Amino acid sequence: MSTIAMLFGTGLGASATTLHVDASGIQIGVGTVFAGLCVGGLDEQSCQFGQASPARMATIRFTFPELLPGTYAIAVFQDLNGNGRLDRTPLGLPLEPYGFSNDAGRLRRPTFAGASIKVGDQDHRIAVRLTVIPQARQP
Repeated sequence: MSTIAMLFGTGLGASATTLHVDASGIQIGVGTVFAGLCVGGLDEQSCQFGQASPARMATIRFTFPELLPGTYAIAVFQDLNGNGRLDRTPLGLPLEPYGFSNDAGRLRRPTFAGASIKVGDQDHRIAVRLTVIPQARQP
């Protein structure tokens, strides 16, 4: 079965659901906010299903419809400079606002296990608050 068929309902009797992600802590009017649905890891290859929204409000809702029940993680970041990527220091610390499901990554490097959420056969809603590491901010 393809990855897409495993993630999204295929009409073959699978009970698909909707995941709502409320991203907050957004710097209004600056750049774009990206939300990625991650499967099995937090690297770019594992978070290929995503959405983007202009940073017009302090909280933005992203909706991932027709998901099959399973374990996922959400990664969100605000691209302040419009380059389409989460900028990092040479040590790998994020320079732009970011957040993960379950607040993973606030105190240590995020892991899929720490950010993972179980989505069942009913609609699911989570909140992700964006943060900036003060030491990582560029002068």
